[in-house]
Amino acid sequence: MTTLADPVPGGRPGDLRRVAALTAGLAARGVRGIVLAYVDTAGVGRVKTIPTARLEAAVSWGVGMSPVFDTFLADDSIVTTDVLGSPDGDLRLYPDLDQLVALAGQPGWAWAPVDRITQDGERHPGCTRTFLRRIVADAAERHGLAFKAAIEIEWAVGLGSAPAGEFAPAARGPAYGAIRQVELSDYTADLLAALAEQGVDVDQIHPEYAAGQFEVSVGALDPVAAADRSVLVRQTIRAVAQRHGLRVSFAPAVFAEGVGNGGHVHLSCWRDGVNLHAGGAGRYGMTAEAESFAAGVLARLPALTAVTAPSPASYLRLKPSQWAGVFTAWGRETREAALRMVTGTAGRRDQDANMEVKPVDLAANPYLALGCLIAAGLDGVTAGRPLPEEITGDPARFGGDEAAALGVRRLPTSLPQAVAEFRADEVLRTALGPVLADAVTAVRLGEAAAVEGLDDAQVAAAYRWTY
Repeated sequence: MTTLADPVPGGRPGDLRRVAALTAGLAARGVRGIVLAYVDTAGVGRVKTIPTARLEAAVSWGVGMSPVFDTFLADDSIVTTDVLGSPDGDLRLYPDLDQLVALAGQPGWAWAPVDRITQDGERHPGCTRTFLRRIVADAAERHGLAFKAAIEIEWAVGLGSAPAGEFAPAARGPAYGAIRQVELSDYTADLLAALAEQGVDVDQIHPEYAAGQFEVSVGALDPVAAADRSVLVRQTIRAVAQRHGLRVSFAPAVFAEGVGNGGHVHLSCWRDGVNLHAGGAGRYGMTAEAESFAAGVLARLPALTAVTAPSPASYLRLKPSQWAGVFTAWGRETREAALRMVTGTAGRRDQDANMEVKPVDLAANPYLALGCLIAAGLDGVTAGRPLPEEITGDPARFGGDEAAALGVRRLPTSLPQAVAEFRADEVLRTALGPVLADAVTAVRLGEAAAVEGLDDAQVAAAYRWTY
């Protein structure tokens, strides 16, 4: 469980007591440096690194980092808002010792996520990890709710020897095929070993649909830890691949055509240790609160898309009839619906039942995505929003009138459309606060402007190796 307390200048007393033992343990394992990791508004992982001996200083006083990265684009150009994007100011990165881990795929290094606070010791309003911690804490205080979350990770494995900028699949076997599993058997075995050494419980790993594509599913945690885990797992996938002469892409669309890489979110609501998605009187065992939570997410999906599908390349992936969930619809185990209700196997439903949010990819900042999904769901709980009629099959089959009657709406087909929906959504903007909401808008519009005039193949190429 991740602590929900804010860092403080001078360090929290409990953390300071732990530092000496942690530093000694890391040094004994040959760890020389620590990666301090966070994800920016564009969804790009950013880092600073410190020698292991500097961990106590980092826990006590943080490590400096400019706030300008809140408005970096994926190509490292910078946009501005009324308060962000200037060269002025400084923030402090504070590592979370609860998540500190030696990196099995990068010998000599450890890793920890950070919260960013101001030099005056206040929460930085643009810190997405702090935003998610606040949402989770408020849900517990105001609603008595806790959450479990997990993020699926799909990635394309390419040959490291391919020409610069190009993608050559490292495996040629069929989708979900035994051939592909054998072709990359050594790589995936080493990946499983590294994840296990880092304490990541893996549910499954398998070849996926697209060329050279694989997927790993990991165990559910509290939302902050789940977002941390998503970042850590991707760091590990990339590092192990490099040691095998491979190169990986988590981009939403490696190519303009075909199935892209998703980052589906699994999310469930809990109260006092009881899963509200099982054992209730609602559909498929959902309680009334679980239904309203799902209805809140479903109602805000068009605006949420600006957060969960934040790249121009995301809209190359969000196509009907490709299991990407591009319509505002839900159904039990319906993989074309944006919300798939997972009931789990009889005998395990009290633990496994959850909802899967499908229009999410790995260009999304996981802290932003989970925080906004929870905020949308809580709004549904507060309003007692009813969950509409279930959809079976492919929603693409509905004509205009029938779709409208069922409340089935196509999600935005471009990033500017998603931004327009986001700007009109007061619930999400209020949850984020003005600084972070404006950063989301500015960065998304900046990404859209950066690819203006490019065709789909050029858009895919522009983001192929960014994520």
